[in-house]
Amino acid sequence: MANLDELYAAWQAMLPLKETDQARLDRKFMLDFNYNSNHIEGNTLTYGQTEVLLLLGEVVGTAKMKDLEEMKAHALCLKLMTAEAQRNHPLTESFVRALHQVMLREDYTVYRKLPGGETASYVVHAGRYKTRPNSVITRTGEKFEYASPEETAALMYDLISWYNEADAAGVLSPIELAALFHYRYIRIHPFEDGNGRIARLLVNFILLRHNYPMIVIRSRKKDAYLNALSAADKAIGPVPADGAHAAIEDIRPFVKYMKDVLITEISQNIAFVQTQKEQVWWYDGNLVTFRSANTPKILRFLSQNPRITIADLSKMLGINPSAVQKQLNTLTEKGYIIREGTPKEWHVIILSTT
Repeated sequence: MANLDELYAAWQAMLPLKETDQARLDRKFMLDFNYNSNHIEGNTLTYGQTEVLLLLGEVVGTAKMKDLEEMKAHALCLKLMTAEAQRNHPLTESFVRALHQVMLREDYTVYRKLPGGETASYVVHAGRYKTRPNSVITRTGEKFEYASPEETAALMYDLISWYNEADAAGVLSPIELAALFHYRYIRIHPFEDGNGRIARLLVNFILLRHNYPMIVIRSRKKDAYLNALSAADKAIGPVPADGAHAAIEDIRPFVKYMKDVLITEISQNIAFVQTQKEQVWWYDGNLVTFRSANTPKILRFLSQNPRITIADLSKMLGINPSAVQKQLNTLTEKGYIIREGTPKEWHVIILSTT
C-alpha cells in the first residue's frame, strides 16, 4: 500500500482541480458518503435511489418515508458540516448538537415489546444529550455500556476542549486526530440515536479543516470498521470514562484502519480525476471498465434523452434491438441505471470519469 504522506503530496500537487473535475469529485463524494453512512445504520435506500433523491428530488421504486427523510436530512448535515469546517472556527458542543438536531429533525418516541408482552417506550431527543443509558450487545453476546446520561455532559465538554487544544498543538496528524476523536466520541455515545453518523461527519470535519480529502466508510466493509473499534475497546476496557479519555497509543488498530481508508480514498480520487476514459465509470467506491464500446454510448444517450426507446438506440448504435435490450438488462441488474416514473424515464446512476 502506498505511503500516506507520499500519496497526500501527490494529491496536493494536482490542486487546484479544474472546475469540472472538482464538481464531479464533489458529486461522487456526496453520493458515496450519504449512501454509505446511512446504510451502515440500516437505511434501506439503494445507491440508485439515493442518487435520484438527492440530485433530482424524486423517489424511484418503493421506500420507507423514514429512510427518505433521513437521507435528505443527512445530506443537509453534510452541507452544514462542510460550511462550518471552511469557517475555521473552533469546534463547539452547540454545533454538534445543532448537527444532531438537523439530522433527527424532531423528537420521536420508540416503542419496544418486552418479554412479558408489555410495551415500553422512550423519547429520542433531537439535538439534546441522552436522558437514558445506552449500550450495545457485542458479537460475543456481552453488554457494552456507553457513558451514563449523568456523565455525558462533562465528558463531551472534555472531548471538545481536548480536540481544540490538540488541533492547535498539531502533535497528532489530521487522520490520527480524526480517529481519536471518533473513538472517544463513540465511547461517550452522547445521543440516543445518530451517534455513528455524527461521528463520521465530524471525522470529515477534522480532515477538511486540514485540507485532506474527506473519507467514506463503506457499508459493505462494515465488519472491518467495527472490528477495528472492537480491538480498541478490548485494549482500553469497558469503563466509558477510560474510553472517552483514550490515548492514541490505546487505539492503534483503529488508527491503522482509518489511515488505510484515507489512503484508499486519496488513491481513488487521483484515479478518478486522472483516468478520464470514455469506457471507465464510477459506482459506489469502484472504477468500472466497460469492455464494449457501445455501453458508454448507451449511457450517454440515456442521459441526454431519458425517454429514448430501444428502437432509437438500435438505430443510433447500428446494432440489433435484442443486443440493446441485453445491455440495458445488464446495466439495470447491476444498479447502474433505473427506469421509473410516469411516463417511464431512464436515470443513469453510474458516474462518468470524463
